[in-house]
Amino acid sequence: MIPLTMLQTQVQDTLSNAARGDEAGELTLSFWELALKGGWIMLPILILSVLAIYIFVERYFAITRASKTDINFMNKIKDYIHDDKVESALTLCQTLDNPVARMIEKGIQRIGRPLNDINAAIENVGKLEISKLEKGLPTLATAAGAAPMIGFLGTVMGMIRAFYDMANAGSNIDITLLSSGIYTAMVTTVAGLMVGIISYLAYNVLVTKVEKVVYQLEANTTEFMDLLNEPVE
Repeated sequence: MIPLTMLQTQVQDTLSNAARGDEAGELTLSFWELALKGGWIMLPILILSVLAIYIFVERYFAITRASKTDINFMNKIKDYIHDDKVESALTLCQTLDNPVARMIEKGIQRIGRPLNDINAAIENVGKLEISKLEKGLPTLATAAGAAPMIGFLGTVMGMIRAFYDMANAGSNIDITLLSSGIYTAMVTTVAGLMVGIISYLAYNVLVTKVEKVVYQLEANTTEFMDLLNEPVE
């Protein structure tokens, strides 16, 4: 009975020490310390996250500004064109800083030429404006795809490290020997997926906003060309 009692006491002490160790680990393991467990592979993931946030914020406000137009803009342009006040129409376009105004300005400057030339000139300006709005979006898409892949790379490296430590340990395998590699594997995977998901959602939000601006440009271009096609009274 004595050996059994001593064995029970040792087991209870071991469980108590393990519980205290777990509680201590929970209290001392901060987010920063957890991130450091991922090793150097966390650095490119961090760079991609900062780049993605910067592009999203900068492009979001830029596209929002570009989408704001005066609801009476085209009505004023129509009145100026009907009254042969071409210079007034040009001045109105130049006072507004948005893609629609710049496209219509180019069309007004081409008045008197064939309609196909006017339409081509407006479309060229529109392509340039759309290209400006889409600046940075390919980089954001790259971050959405690259971050998870870098995270999985960290996972493979972490598992290799864990198996290497286990092989070197021989028969004296201890879970603490594997913890470093497993931390690297899990932390980099989570970090890469988080950055990838956020970048993907941000990219789709910006693409949707750009598509709305493109629709707005096409609608105003059509309205302007219809104005030029109106029969002279």
